[in-house]
Amino acid sequence: MTAPASAPPAPDLDVVIVGAGLSGIDAAYHLQTRCPDHSYAIFEARGAIGGTWDLFRYPGIRSDSDMHTLGFPFRPWRERKTIAAGGDIRDYIAETARMFGIDRQIRFHQRIVAADWSSADARWTLRCRSEDGEYIVTCRFLFMGSGYYDYARGHAPHFDGQETFAGRIVHPQHWPEDLNVAGKRVAVIGSGATAVTLVPALAEQGAQVTMVQRSPSYIVAHPSEDALADRLYRWLPVAAAGRLARWKNVALGLAAFQFARRWPRQMRAFILKGTRAALPAMTDVDRHFTPSYDPWDQRLCLVPDADLFRVLDDGSATIVTDRIRRFTEDGIELGSGDRVAADVIVTATGLKLHLMGGVAITVDGVPFAAARHLVYRGMMVSGVPNLVFAMGYTNASWTLKIDLVSRRMCRMLVHMRRQGYDYCVPAAPGAGIERRPLLDFSSGYVQRAEAGLPSQGSRAPWRLRQNYFLDYMAFRFGRLADGVLRFRKVTKVPHSAPS
Repeated sequence: MTAPASAPPAPDLDVVIVGAGLSGIDAAYHLQTRCPDHSYAIFEARGAIGGTWDLFRYPGIRSDSDMHTLGFPFRPWRERKTIAAGGDIRDYIAETARMFGIDRQIRFHQRIVAADWSSADARWTLRCRSEDGEYIVTCRFLFMGSGYYDYARGHAPHFDGQETFAGRIVHPQHWPEDLNVAGKRVAVIGSGATAVTLVPALAEQGAQVTMVQRSPSYIVAHPSEDALADRLYRWLPVAAAGRLARWKNVALGLAAFQFARRWPRQMRAFILKGTRAALPAMTDVDRHFTPSYDPWDQRLCLVPDADLFRVLDDGSATIVTDRIRRFTEDGIELGSGDRVAADVIVTATGLKLHLMGGVAITVDGVPFAAARHLVYRGMMVSGVPNLVFAMGYTNASWTLKIDLVSRRMCRMLVHMRRQGYDYCVPAAPGAGIERRPLLDFSSGYVQRAEAGLPSQGSRAPWRLRQNYFLDYMAFRFGRLADGVLRFRKVTKVPHSAPS
């Protein structure tokens, strides 16, 4: 359900949160709980709560992380399916916002288009746009919870001959409500999480699906339900069971990641052994499921209850691995000369990264150029005061990192108010810090955007540690005044008395 346009919030706030998805709702909960004397509002450019999980509506949309870690720690996930459908996740986020009164602080259809920081005033001046026009809001602190990809459009490369295709071309980010695939031949271009989700879902809707991939990805079957977590909820109070289920899944995920990094050849063999067992009748498993990169050089694709393998095994879907030469009137011509007949082509070709939600940022009149900056503790940017941005883990659930960031932000706000500081800013690192890519991933969407992203550094606190346990200790108990994060007071210049 789309919310009506909201009235503009108070003209001056302590904290403005951008985005009403997982990140924004998590930050709002901690602000209300830990900083009850701080005023805040959430600005949501769209008309609904849920962020990613409201935007994407393609068939089969689901989490690629378990919900005991993707869900909020302060409201444990209680449904049996822990690899959850997108609609269930959207409802969970919206219900959480209502449960804690956060929904009353959301301003729908309000887009922040520019944010200008003044050190002299210790304020952000936000230029906002609503259906009624533009207006100004000021705030002391800014939390960017809008994720890091473009909500307006996904990555959609042009294919030779696509104008000649007589059928329908669809990008998953803009799935049409009127598309009925029953009885149709559907070609899904892609090999990532979106493609492996779409293929079984479209097959279940009665389509004959062909998954067309230029190169394979690692695909791992995973149970959609967590039997141990179910037992924990039967034996223990909800809060304790949720905490144990969360830590158990974090530990298992991190162990698998570390194993893959240290022994990639063995992990590759382990994954392929599982794939061959799931597809006993397929003679060319290795061709379609052996990537050119090591496990976790890109994110692994999870398929709950082996649903992708099931439709490939029963013949309702097929897979081809080849280069696309061009589109034809009735499908796709491959580099080998083979053809894939199609009535519908789905271009699951990836996302576009879009840091800071596309907000134009200036600091004391100087435009913010992301590539010139380094990321501090994966939550702030060098030289940019009173701004925290949400960026989750690449090897684990998004919310794990966001919840740590939100808690630490609240620690910073409390410290600043108690000590009379007006702002904090990560000082630029010295020459001894080596710049490294922000996201250590070979995925196409990362490589396409790398030139416009800030960097990470070669050591803490500039290095991103993809390790929840280390971050938990550092974020929850580490010193705020660590020699890099500088706290400042605004010096007021007294007015001269009239002569």
